[in-house]
Amino acid sequence: MKTALVTGGSRGIGRALALELARHGYDLLLTARSADDLEQVATEVRLLGREARTLPLDLASPDAAAALATWAQAQPGELAVLINNAGYGLWGRFEELPLERQLNMLQLNMQLPVTLTHLLLPALHRAKKAYVLNVASTAAYQAVPTLALYAASKAFLLSFSRGLRFELRETGVSVCCLSPGSTSTSFADRAGMNAELQATANKVAMTPEQVAQAGIRALLAGEAEIIPGALNKVSAALTSVVPKSLTERIAAGIYEKYL
Repeated sequence: MKTALVTGGSRGIGRALALELARHGYDLLLTARSADDLEQVATEVRLLGREARTLPLDLASPDAAAALATWAQAQPGELAVLINNAGYGLWGRFEELPLERQLNMLQLNMQLPVTLTHLLLPALHRAKKAYVLNVASTAAYQAVPTLALYAASKAFLLSFSRGLRFELRETGVSVCCLSPGSTSTSFADRAGMNAELQATANKVAMTPEQVAQAGIRALLAGEAEIIPGALNKVSAALTSVVPKSLTERIAAGIYEKYL
């Protein structure tokens, strides 16, 4: 049995990634905070003919990665895929947002995937072919005022993914980074964005299913990174040729006016 572990697998992109992996023949290990939401996704996985096991866990806890790695390696089947999807953003000015909340976000967005990947790489190496998918964001490609730490954490994840991928190039473990743009999930609510900003983002939002299909296709094809959606690809590409001061001013014009 080929098994995939998905963090933040209870809703949104994580749920869609889990179901897409089930369609590709993987059993699922799912973790997130909500036991009820996890069981719902597990039921959907089983309806697709695959097995699913769940572990409700506060993934922002400093001890979460070790507990999750121990649990995952104790489950039956061969661990062949690690999906580092759990994460969230906080909208607002850095100096005005509570520091504790921002550090909690960094713990989940950066420390968890780094620690979990390090702990599970020995198990992934035992598989004939294994994959790591880190879920970043198009925010990884530029600084974003009012989402400053979120964008920085995703830039970290993108850089980590590419560096690790190169280190593992002669092994059976392939690393890919998925960088979606605006997606129809609860991200904006948890980030604290107001209704006006959410309505603006929803005009260009992709569905979680569209993001997951692109992500899993790229992962299994051995690609280094994937930005789903033509508009997202163009906007990310422009950040490499447009002066940083201009992209920052454009981003500020989108986000700051709603504060």
